[in-house]
Amino acid sequence: MQTSFLILLCFGCLTGVTTVLFGFGGGFITVPVVYGVLTATARPGADAMHVAVATSAAVMVVNAAAAAFTQWRQGRLHRAYVWPLAAYITLGAAAGSFAATFLAGTALRLLFAAYLLVTIADSLLRKGFLSVAQQTPPEPLGRRTTTLGGMGIGLVAAALGVGGSVMTVPLLRRRGLPMAEATALANPLSIPVAVAGTLVYAATPTAPAGQLGYVDLTAAAALLLGSLPTIAATRRTTGRVPDRVHSAAYVGLLLAVLTVMLGMGS
Repeated sequence: MQTSFLILLCFGCLTGVTTVLFGFGGGFITVPVVYGVLTATARPGADAMHVAVATSAAVMVVNAAAAAFTQWRQGRLHRAYVWPLAAYITLGAAAGSFAATFLAGTALRLLFAAYLLVTIADSLLRKGFLSVAQQTPPEPLGRRTTTLGGMGIGLVAAALGVGGSVMTVPLLRRRGLPMAEATALANPLSIPVAVAGTLVYAATPTAPAGQLGYVDLTAAAALLLGSLPTIAATRRTTGRVPDRVHSAAYVGLLLAVLTVMLGMGS
């Protein structure tokens, strides 16, 4: 148990870095890590993938809020790209979280991997992500993108516990925003997904000891102990990474997570 806590603590530190630099909020790191720890320890009655997604959502509430506050103080958040998009993301997130409770753990893991694969392919094959001609001012979000797109982002992100940054970052990137601003905006847009997901998963009845519904409280505590100090320490690096390097690193991290998830299923 102590070893598992230390592993989660270390990966929590990595989560803090990815939250600030990539707007992940933790989902792409915490889901594979919590899933791996639970399957390795073979905890009786544990539904590893559902617990991993739920715990990721709970951790994301805190991480995304902390990072969003930091980015707001640095003047990187633009209200026009946050609201009303966040409201429609919230609607989709409530539905996505509820739907995920009916999916089998294996199906949820495969959907998580498929989501990563599609996102990576889109980023590499379609123009406008790895390099972008920055527009002044950037292109605003259309009504259809805000409403239907927002609900779609919330639906998928909450079901998989990933916060939606992998949809919001490419979306904002293709509107002409530099990588530093697109990833900064991903944090406040992840908060409604994380809150909706946490409320639904925490309300699940008959939870084992140490869990609030599907949320593993010990794992969440370990991850947050690592991530929150790291978010504070990493905040000054935002904007110093060259745009091209920043976007390439974003795709590279997704490839690494996809490899880990596929390896766990073999």
